[in-house]
Amino acid sequence: MSGNPDDERLEELREQKMQELREREQGGSADAESQQEAQERADAQQEAVLKQYLTDGARQRLNAVEMSKPEFGEKVKQQVAALAQSGRIQGRIDEDQMRDLLKELQPEQKSFDIRRR
Repeated sequence: MSGNPDDERLEELREQKMQELREREQGGSADAESQQEAQERADAQQEAVLKQYLTDGARQRLNAVEMSKPEFGEKVKQQVAALAQSGRIQGRIDEDQMRDLLKELQPEQKSFDIRRR
C-alpha cells in the first residue's frame, strides 16, 4: 500500500505541469497580441508623419510605388519617417521631391551594353 502516496504525488506533478503549459500558452498569445498592437501603433504613427510631411501628390506617388513594389514602398516610408523625426525635412515633400527621393533609394539598375561583331 506504500505505492498509493507515490501515485498521488505523480498525479500532483502531472497537474502542475499541465497548469504550467496552459499558462505558457495563454502568455504566448497575449505576448503576440501586444506585439501586434505595438506594430499597429507604429504603423499609425508612421502614417501620421507621412500625412504631415507629404503633399497629396507625393503621397499618391508613394502609394502607387507601394502597390507595385510593397517592400520598396515600405522602405521609402520608413526613410521618410526617419528623415522627419530627425528634423531633416523642411516644409513638405512635394511630388517632384518624392520622385527624386525614389530615384535615390531605388537600387541601381544594371544596364547591358550589347555590341555586335
